[in-house]
Amino acid sequence: MKRTWTIIGVGDVAASFGWYQSLFGQPESHPAHRYWGQILDADGTVLLCLHEWGAHEHPSLTSPGSGTPGNGLLLFFRVDDFDAALERARTLVERLEEEPHRNPNTGSMEFSLRDPDGYYVHVSALDAS
Repeated sequence: MKRTWTIIGVGDVAASFGWYQSLFGQPESHPAHRYWGQILDADGTVLLCLHEWGAHEHPSLTSPGSGTPGNGLLLFFRVDDFDAALERARTLVERLEEEPHRNPNTGSMEFSLRDPDGYYVHVSALDAS
C-alpha cells in the first residue's frame, strides 16, 4: 500500500490544526511542534500535514509571498459524516465557496470552502447515497 502525505504551508500551525480538526469533527489536540502538525484519522492515517511558512529551507514552503496559496492545489477530502461536516463547515466560514450539490459524475454530495490560509477545500460524501 502507498499513501501520500499532503503538506501545505500555513501561517499559524496551531490555528490551522484546530480549524481542520473542527471541520473533520475530531477531538481537540495540539500539533507536535509550533512549525509542524499532522491531522490524523482515528486509525493513524495521515490526512493532512501543516508546515509553517519559512520554518525550514524547503523551496516551495519559504513564504506565501512566493506564490498564491492554493493556486494549483485542491484539497479533496471524502468524509463518512457529510451532513455533520457541512454543519461544522458553516461554523468555520462566513460563506461556502460551493453550496452542497450532487456531483453528476460521481453521484456524491459535495461542497467547498476556503481554509484560513486561502486553500480551496472540497468535501465529498464517502458514499453516493
